[in-house]
Amino acid sequence: MGSLEFGVSLKKDHNLGRLPSLSSSRIERAHRPRSRFPRFLLPKKFGYLQWICTIVVFSLFLVLFQAFLPGTLVERPEDSRENWELVSGDLNYLKEIGGLDFGEDLRFKPTRVLTKLQKEARERNVSSWSGRGERFGYRKPRIALVFNDLEVDPYQILMATVAAALLEIGYAVEVLSLEDGPSHPVWRHMALPVTIIQADDCAGILVDWLNYDGILLNSFETRVLVSCLAQAPFKSVPVIWTIHEKTLDSLVTQSSLSEDAEILSNWKKCFNRATVVVFPDDALPIIYSSFDAGNYLVVPGTPIEACEADSLVLRNEELRIETGIGHDDFTVAIVGSQFSYKGLWLEHALVLRALKPLLAEFPSGTNSSCPLKILIFTRDSNSNYTLAVEAISSSLQYPRGVIEHISSDTHTDDIIKIADVVIYSSFHEEESFPDILVKSMCFGKLIIAPNLHMIQKHVDDRVNAYLFPKEDIKVLTTIMSEVVSRKRLSPRAHKVALTGKQTARNLMVSEAVEGYAALLEGFLVFPSEVAPPKPVVQIPSRNKKEWLWNMFEMFDESAYGNRTSQSSISGDQDRDTEIDRGTEKTGGASAGDEAFVYSIWEEEKEIQIANARKKREEEELKDRSDQPRGTWEDVYRNAKRADRLKNVLHERDDGEIERTGQPLCIYEPYFGEGTWPFLHLGSLYRGIDLDTRGRRPGVDDIDASSRLPLLSDPYYRDILGEFGAFFAIANRVDRIHKNSWIGFQSWRGTARKAALSKIAERNLLDAIQAQRHGDALYFWMRMDLDPRNPLKQDFWSFCDAINAGNCRSAFSDSFKRMYGIKHDEATLPEMPVGGAAWSVMHSWALPTRSFLEFVMFSRMFVDAMDAQMYDEHHGSGHCRLNLLQDKHCYSRVLELLVNVWAYHSARRMVYIEPESGLMQEQHKLKSRRGRMWVKWFSFTTLKTMDEDLAEEADSDKPRRRWLWPWTGEVFWEGMLEKERNLRQQQREKRKRESRAKAERIKRRNHQKVIGKYVKPPPEEEERQVGNSTTTIAMARR
Repeated sequence: MGSLEFGVSLKKDHNLGRLPSLSSSRIERAHRPRSRFPRFLLPKKFGYLQWICTIVVFSLFLVLFQAFLPGTLVERPEDSRENWELVSGDLNYLKEIGGLDFGEDLRFKPTRVLTKLQKEARERNVSSWSGRGERFGYRKPRIALVFNDLEVDPYQILMATVAAALLEIGYAVEVLSLEDGPSHPVWRHMALPVTIIQADDCAGILVDWLNYDGILLNSFETRVLVSCLAQAPFKSVPVIWTIHEKTLDSLVTQSSLSEDAEILSNWKKCFNRATVVVFPDDALPIIYSSFDAGNYLVVPGTPIEACEADSLVLRNEELRIETGIGHDDFTVAIVGSQFSYKGLWLEHALVLRALKPLLAEFPSGTNSSCPLKILIFTRDSNSNYTLAVEAISSSLQYPRGVIEHISSDTHTDDIIKIADVVIYSSFHEEESFPDILVKSMCFGKLIIAPNLHMIQKHVDDRVNAYLFPKEDIKVLTTIMSEVVSRKRLSPRAHKVALTGKQTARNLMVSEAVEGYAALLEGFLVFPSEVAPPKPVVQIPSRNKKEWLWNMFEMFDESAYGNRTSQSSISGDQDRDTEIDRGTEKTGGASAGDEAFVYSIWEEEKEIQIANARKKREEEELKDRSDQPRGTWEDVYRNAKRADRLKNVLHERDDGEIERTGQPLCIYEPYFGEGTWPFLHLGSLYRGIDLDTRGRRPGVDDIDASSRLPLLSDPYYRDILGEFGAFFAIANRVDRIHKNSWIGFQSWRGTARKAALSKIAERNLLDAIQAQRHGDALYFWMRMDLDPRNPLKQDFWSFCDAINAGNCRSAFSDSFKRMYGIKHDEATLPEMPVGGAAWSVMHSWALPTRSFLEFVMFSRMFVDAMDAQMYDEHHGSGHCRLNLLQDKHCYSRVLELLVNVWAYHSARRMVYIEPESGLMQEQHKLKSRRGRMWVKWFSFTTLKTMDEDLAEEADSDKPRRRWLWPWTGEVFWEGMLEKERNLRQQQREKRKRESRAKAERIKRRNHQKVIGKYVKPPPEEEERQVGNSTTTIAMARR
């Protein structure tokens, strides 16, 4: 993404806090310390030799500075002996003069990630110290390895090695992939379950991600899965996304130039969803800096360089011909850091100065070129730097054609393959072993590098590489004289190169294995029934020595290359897929066609903008048009009708009509868009949306929050979980449920393939219509088959395991508060231990009347439990039913509550096998005699308690925080008399108002009559009529 230059200090921070084997992703810059240059110029005793050295060094910097100017080539006389001694012997002094840096100020520190890790560690320490709960460890922590496909590639080798180590320290690993591939047998051989999803979007991915404690995504091509994991209820699942590809750099650049913000926005959302984004080196976080959400981390170590070296064919002769290098030419490749900084030219100048004596070994003839070739490779394609290299070559009096600058436009592999020796010239202390050196060693090339800390950690001097001190560059000259003999590499150098090739094949395996294990240890939070894994230090050494190459030996070596080469164009193809919404574009278009395709895309984009603008104007004009409003009475009447029918404006579909006449309706509570693929469509099922934002469009689902305002509060919506749907249905149940039986089924049961089949549905309906078991509880998900209970524990042991060992105490304390028991005798209902099954996951059916009785009991139980846990949980987030902070505090206890109620209220409990539909009664009534608490769970007792609470809520209006009135209807017999009195008072009020109105009319002052008409006698009327007739006759004449 271009060069990054920082003119800051070179002081290193050796106390940088970081994870073991982990690098960082955020750049911090140190302050520039005060320069010692004035102290050098003005000492107390200033010698003549110091004056000379100062003038020489200043001249050297001036000449090299001019070399950066385009078109400027300055010749410099041969350096004096004093100048060489100064430059090579006191490199630190040169750095402190100012204006130069060697990249040592670049520090990548994952601030947010480390802060989160420290917070999680503190919470775990506080939880273990306070003794809040107990961990049982009935099952292993589950990890999902997710791939885009199962082709043989570096991702497969890396994750296979990591998975083998995770298995050793107590993890359970499963493999999921969008496509199958040839590495499928490898995972089977490792005894790991493999699932092929085969879906293109989230609607087709039928995976319950809540079953996993952590997810390891691999490759940026798994972005569709990241989008699915960003939907509720999967947002809380930790996701570690590993990315090795560098091809998104072009996507970022081209998208920014075209101002296509939508593509970048989609990628940013994906990067924000990941808990941690893992890169193998420090350069990739810079490439992906546009998407940085503070969750970047570096775990060094990947077999990608070894895979590429194994797959590529060493076409040395062809490459030498293409690059103009002769068959007998000795080639030295100078490579450096992935970063660009101001001191880069000085490093190259020092190395070239150290290689100057090598010209004596390769004399050039009169008409022939020099057989020594020095290729300087940089990642910056700036033309000015080519001029700088030419200036340095000319100043050091190298023959023309010996030194050549190669920019990043040329493939790095080609440079390494034609080189005889690879020299690493960077003095920048990196946090991981340079990948270009790993690739060089994998190609069998001899590497010479400075003795940096990360390089010394993995290679030994004169064993698998040659090292020289960065403070004394003259040692490089000595090393070159040793490794070059008769214009070829010496036998000892060949041996060192072969040893380095074997070392590079399994370089940094321990860092990768320990890094991923430390990530999981730091970010994953395990429930109380999960056994914690062993510490990272207990990983066997055999799992950290080498990659699992032997597992993939059955495949052809070319498979690595095919897969690796495909990654180089996958980024362009991904961008083509994004742009393909408006136009059709192929990833293999030539450079001449790209401009044409881009113009088509821009034209299509302008057309879409114009259409959107026109549509918006038409909508605005439509709103401004005159419309008949009618009278104010019509407006008020229509508004009231719309408000009354706002939730039932849909037409009744066939499923709703069929549901009215059937005996049973099964409700499926769900939360968020991620659960939609697991919900059923049909007359027998109906969804209950616990969150309005995630409601299915066009489906007759019930909005739980509109039926029970309590569920609009996110705190209680999360803390109750699916149990909140029971309260929502029971609240004025006659308005939505008109069936004699009611059932519930968890979407997670469908994900586990434990939902009722068509045969089981038919058998259940037949048993209900025939009243085969009477007032019974039918359930089809049993506790002994639950993945959380692999040891098949009894009821109370399982309940304690999933509630941090506090299930018994929570039940006992709630019953004491619920029934008002003051003494300390045992108040825990007996649940027999035996071969019979219990219900889990809210998947059962029972008569509607019994369901209302169960909800009546549950409301009082939940209120009692909330009264004793609310203050601690709402204040600190810590729940006594979990080891760490948990927003679903009550849900695991309430999941098993129906068993306690059904057993002690003398209901028959019948298990239905979900696949075959076979029924088997559990806990028969004869075996329960003498064990049931019938008096405590009888309808009469519960109804009396319910009416007492309703009377208190209706009469006293307590000001204390009280959950019970908000969980459903508040009704008691006194409310009928109260309503009767209220209606009587309203009637009397209306009568009083009518009588007062009549009295006001009677007492109203009437206006006096101004005049009165008096009717004349009959004689006067006849005389007036005769006179009028005579007058009319005369007028006619």
